[in-house]
Amino acid sequence: MTEDGTVPRQRFDASGDRSVAAERIRDAYTGDVLPAEALHAPKHVTAARGTSNLPRAGLCLGREEELTELRRMLTGRREGAITQSGAVSGLGGIGKTTLALHYAHRHRDDYALIWWINAASAEEIETSLIALTRLLVPSWVGTVGRTEQVEWAKQWLTWHPDWLLVYDNVEDPDDLTPYTGALHRGHHLATSRRSTGWPDDSPTLTLGTLSPDDAAELLCRLALKGGTPSPSDQAEARALAEDLGHLPLAIKQAGAYLGQNRGVSMTAYRRRLDTKLAKTAHGIGAERTIARVWNVTLHTLEQENPLAVDLLHTAAWLAPDAIPYALLTPPGTDPDDVAEAIGTLAAYSMATDTGKTVSVHRLVQTVLRTPRPLDTAEPPLHLLGRAQAERALLDALPPRPDQDNPTGDQWDALIPHLIALATTFSASDVDSPLVRAYITAVERLEEQGHMARSIPLCEAVLTYCEQALVLTHPNTLVSRNILANAYQDAGEPERAIALHEANLPQFEQTLGPTHPNTLVSRNNLANAYQDAGEPDRAIALHEANLPQFEQTLGPTHPRALMSRNNLANAYESAGDLDRAIPLYEANLAQCEQTLSPAHPNTLVSRNNLASAYQATGNLDRAITLHETNLALREQTLGPTHPDTLVSRNNLAAAYQDAGDLDGAVALYEATLAQREQTLGPTHPKTLISRNNLACARKAAEAAQHPPS
Repeated sequence: MTEDGTVPRQRFDASGDRSVAAERIRDAYTGDVLPAEALHAPKHVTAARGTSNLPRAGLCLGREEELTELRRMLTGRREGAITQSGAVSGLGGIGKTTLALHYAHRHRDDYALIWWINAASAEEIETSLIALTRLLVPSWVGTVGRTEQVEWAKQWLTWHPDWLLVYDNVEDPDDLTPYTGALHRGHHLATSRRSTGWPDDSPTLTLGTLSPDDAAELLCRLALKGGTPSPSDQAEARALAEDLGHLPLAIKQAGAYLGQNRGVSMTAYRRRLDTKLAKTAHGIGAERTIARVWNVTLHTLEQENPLAVDLLHTAAWLAPDAIPYALLTPPGTDPDDVAEAIGTLAAYSMATDTGKTVSVHRLVQTVLRTPRPLDTAEPPLHLLGRAQAERALLDALPPRPDQDNPTGDQWDALIPHLIALATTFSASDVDSPLVRAYITAVERLEEQGHMARSIPLCEAVLTYCEQALVLTHPNTLVSRNILANAYQDAGEPERAIALHEANLPQFEQTLGPTHPNTLVSRNNLANAYQDAGEPDRAIALHEANLPQFEQTLGPTHPRALMSRNNLANAYESAGDLDRAIPLYEANLAQCEQTLSPAHPNTLVSRNNLASAYQATGNLDRAITLHETNLALREQTLGPTHPDTLVSRNNLAAAYQDAGDLDGAVALYEATLAQREQTLGPTHPKTLISRNNLACARKAAEAAQHPPS
């Protein structure tokens, strides 16, 4: 099955009256080909046995059976996940990370390398793998981009055995498919609040709360700091553990408080919990339990170190993992004071401190984002924390990443925090600099092929535009169009169509039916119809749009050429090759003459003409065009550009039709691996790649073993 890659796109512009429409071919950043100088390097680079980036392990009691079961799972199936019981709040607090960390420390001698991966998103997984590359080949990483660094780590893991990858806090099990599906020489262990969504053959270990005995023992160990508990201590600990629902996170934080305040008995602590009970009505289960514990700890921290409370309220609105110290250091604040405040939070088990970054449990964040009963501060503390998080991000953001200003890595480190802030977006408390930061983050994610991950950012920008501007302001219309494109890139054409259908009449009414932005909007709606399997509706729009492009911009304008290509592609989708091929041929000739043989629009036009030839059985002409196009795309766009992937897929299809099954399988395998990594295993294009590879393998097997 062949594909096209033709979607002119609109980009954000937060600079006022400049044009907000720009043509752009669909992006889906990939990375299956390494630079030649590094292709074989991973095979020869070795790591000292025992290499790891493991955090320090704290107490883990009452999980011996689970640790034994984990070892059995991993040695038997090489992968597994620690999830939680459906009876436990989805916010966590059950000790999944602690169990995984203890497993890793207990079995350090069994692995050549153990690598801890923050796995809340595909980007964070990549960032953790980049850290592995930087550890093993520090002199090389400065010469290549992010994707090549990720691919180097994957290649290294392919060559070297006996490693353990721990994916902590997985939000979407599909994010692991590019790694668990391709890397087989070590063990994969995941922790997740998700109890569903895992492959049917992937073993999972479901955690519940601690047993009463283990919970009481853990409380005594933490509160008495290793001292021998008396019978009365044990009885008080058992009663307190029951009040806390035997939830490991609550017990850990209560124990840390008691350990820091040795003059407070467990019975006195229980009384303090009871006084907070009526004031903590929000939430249920684990969330309510943590809120009660937090209220007791908060009262003490406010007296002991007010800066620690401020920092924790700020961290509540950022991504939970790997918050840099610098992001929590307000201007004019002594860094030593910040380090001391973070140390205090760690001592009370309210945060995890690495010395450079801070992590806060998601359940604690949720509690801190909720208004506190009887909070009379103005603004309320939870909103003050959000405002502080906004200001911290704006102060930390580097210049916009571009070719002359290599700040991309700095943006990549901050984008998860921008997404976290955008997820809780409120247009009433955001300023335009933050919106511009969201826009830059969207463009950065689009360049990397993670447009679907930008949806919270796009939604926040649209909300801001709709409230701060008017519904028909050009920037509002463009932001709605870009959100629709993000939905389309995420494989949700129905949501894209709904937005495009609402947007197009606004463009027509506000800018006029022939304005370039209106034409782009109509083009995008037509493409969404085509992605949704409605070629007739796509054709009708493209046929109306092409004459307008030609009349408004001229018949040889790049957008007019792309519109002509898209109409031909819609004809092809409808099975009308008699109309598609002449239009493709005319368009390719015009592109080569007006633009250049290697211009992106020319490459798209050549690709689609080759695919049309292939559909008619003219394989020699198809292969020649596909081979030419793949070489030009690798040269001009790079080996990991999404349109290069399209060319690689389509050349594989042509090889298969021509009987070159070995060549087809190799190209399909490379394409599938990249699409799983960038789009996820259920994206329509990933499904196409998986189907194509399966068909090619089946054909190759049949050719090797013909029926007798």
